Amino acid sequence: MKRKLLFLPALLLAGMTFAQDVELEAIEKIKKEGLENSKVEEIAFNLIDKSGARLMNSEGYERAMNYAVEQLSDWGLKNANKEAFGEFGRGWEMEKTYVAMTKPYYMPFIAVPMAWTESTKGEVSGKVVFLDIKTEDDFAKYRGKLKGAIIAIKPSGTQEPTFEPDAVRYTAEQLHGMEHPAPRGNNRSSYTPEMLAQFRAARALGQKINEFIAGEGAQLIIKGVNGRHGTLFTSSPRGFMKDTPEGIPTLETAPEYVNLMARLLENGVEVELEAEVTTRYRTDDLQGYNVIAEIPGSDPTLKSEVVMLGGHLDSWHGATGATDNASGCIVMMEAVRILQTTGLQPKRTVRIALWGGEEEGLYGSRGYVKNHFGDRETMELKPEHEKISAYYNIDNGTGKVRGIYLQGNAAVAPIFNDWFTPLDDIVNDRTITISNTGGTDHQSFDALSIPGFQFIQDPIEYRTRTHHTNMDTFERLELDDLRQMAVVIASFVYNTAQRDEMLPRKEMPKN
Repeated sequence: MKRKLLFLPALLLAGMTFAQDVELEAIEKIKKEGLENSKVEEIAFNLIDKSGARLMNSEGYERAMNYAVEQLSDWGLKNANKEAFGEFGRGWEMEKTYVAMTKPYYMPFIAVPMAWTESTKGEVSGKVVFLDIKTEDDFAKYRGKLKGAIIAIKPSGTQEPTFEPDAVRYTAEQLHGMEHPAPRGNNRSSYTPEMLAQFRAARALGQKINEFIAGEGAQLIIKGVNGRHGTLFTSSPRGFMKDTPEGIPTLETAPEYVNLMARLLENGVEVELEAEVTTRYRTDDLQGYNVIAEIPGSDPTLKSEVVMLGGHLDSWHGATGATDNASGCIVMMEAVRILQTTGLQPKRTVRIALWGGEEEGLYGSRGYVKNHFGDRETMELKPEHEKISAYYNIDNGTGKVRGIYLQGNAAVAPIFNDWFTPLDDIVNDRTITISNTGGTDHQSFDALSIPGFQFIQDPIEYRTRTHHTNMDTFERLELDDLRQMAVVIASFVYNTAQRDEMLPRKEMPKN
């Protein structure tokens, strides 16, 4: 069953010619190379196991960049380099993490330091204290009582049994439902001014609580974070900025451990922990870098125009970032390898980008777009803005392609439908939806009305086990899904490069 374009208004469909020039022989070459001679496992080993966690500006991120530049060059791509996008901030390394309950009995905890957190002063031990602070007035009841303490913070969720599988694929019915998205009004934030004010107040109070804890001489914060079965969703205190003041070392641990300590204390049982956290900052180079490489266009007229594809190379630090987002980089590297190996000669230049700093706020792609195409704040455009046809992104885990989000660009729907047709044997029950999707690097392009697209992917375990977690390792990859994605991406990129015209654009946003 192949889902079509039911969401498009009849007036848009009327009189349109859907036939697009699709070079079927080229697509078959792409399929054969991608499915029979795949290198995704080799790329995965190098980006994941050999590089390690790729927190932005860490040693692991640098190892991954160096591998990507060398490998892309070895495949014959041109201008492979690490391109600075602007100042990012300091890197950070974990060197040791240990925490255990020592009273009333010994129990080791699963834990990960928050990224960019400070070190403890060697191995520390202390009594566990839970704080109940709702306003600054509550500081008074703890003043003078926290010196040497270890502060515990309960998780927000509950640990009820799960009756749904961790790993899922979209059903045909779910994909069909994406064709008819619910109206989203004017696309502005759904948060009311009151809600935003509450968020800001909570953030400000949280900062003051941390300052109070540090000022009172506490040694460590240990936070219970949501997750199940030993899976921890790791995060950061945003300490990568060079002028971030020193804070208190902070660990994140499974909710079961924190709830255990809370129950013991509530029943009058004293609890003590011992812990050691050793971390190190990297401040020798505060610039942020993306990896860029090209297959030069072959057409004398069109080679100055560009088709881009990419995904973010950085990850969080709790594991090796296999599905977030080594998988996207594996797919994009394999896609350009396929195009290069098959000897196909795209008319337009094909440019791959592996972004840095996505996890902290799309820093790499936003910086690249600002440097090359225009400023989204002022809407001042650069000459290259007229020369880019499209940007394709992968950043939703290891699941295979099941369709594409149009980001409100209805004019590309019939084009993409034609491009999916020769891929029907590997993209089943697909859908093309007018919907937007967010949270990743295609938004940097879409903000300047450059056609930027994220593909619909099967979820697999992305939201339940791997996204930002300590379990995001090589084992979580579905290698056959990566092979399928690489073929789809290579086909879309090639078709975009071969069109007589660049892809249609949405209107520029109002400044």
